[in-house]
Amino acid sequence: MRENPVKRTLAAGGVAIGTMVFEFASSGVARIAAEAGAEFVVFDMEHTGWSIETIRTLMATAGGANMVPAVRAPATAYHLLSRPLDVGAMGLMVPMVESEAQAREIVRAAKYPPLGGRGAAFGIAHDDYAGGDVAAKMEAANREGLVFAQVETAQGIEAAAAIAAVEGVDLLWIGQFDLSVSLGVPAQFEHPTFLRAVDRVLEACARHGKTPGMMVTDVASGQALLAQGFRCLAYSGDLWIYGEALRRGIAGLREGVRAAATGPPA
Repeated sequence: MRENPVKRTLAAGGVAIGTMVFEFASSGVARIAAEAGAEFVVFDMEHTGWSIETIRTLMATAGGANMVPAVRAPATAYHLLSRPLDVGAMGLMVPMVESEAQAREIVRAAKYPPLGGRGAAFGIAHDDYAGGDVAAKMEAANREGLVFAQVETAQGIEAAAAIAAVEGVDLLWIGQFDLSVSLGVPAQFEHPTFLRAVDRVLEACARHGKTPGMMVTDVASGQALLAQGFRCLAYSGDLWIYGEALRRGIAGLREGVRAAATGPPA
């Protein structure tokens, strides 16, 4: 398994910036994101309906890009966690993590013994179909694989410190929409209840040496989170970035049409 620069950056106390992909399962999307400066890309399986076959193709085409490919699994179940790793994901994001026991189950699926119980298959996609020392491959996969535990419910907030204490979990990632809904303040991201929950995640990460992360949809919000102590941010997702850029461009052209129609001032 190749080195994971994002994991190393975060372990050293640095910041990693990436993005998420929900819609465009194209062979070039990972390379486009890398060229734009993304250090990682999270390909979503939770909300997209993408199958493991789609993820397999995305991981294969991401292999030559200078960024870390990660996958958000649909749920905590062994086959949903191990298969993205086997097809080449270097990071695994798991939604709705609500307990220490669940976090340990995730680590067990994501890590080889002695850290976990991931099933052993080598000379396949995750190790580039290569031969070599199996023990060394297992150690490298355990060392380089990045595990994101999404804390996005009231129950997850209560268990945040226990989740952060689990060896093998690297990041606590806030899912802001689900969290706000669970707290009874849907999309009210400045509500005191929501802000207190965010503070609890930051405190849990600081106490246990883990990285707090979140997706942001604009630069100003991201800068505020960085100032607050977040060290891993995903800048928006493919469909929203495309939609916003297209709206701006079309609006600008229509403004030009209106200006041409009215003619120069008299």
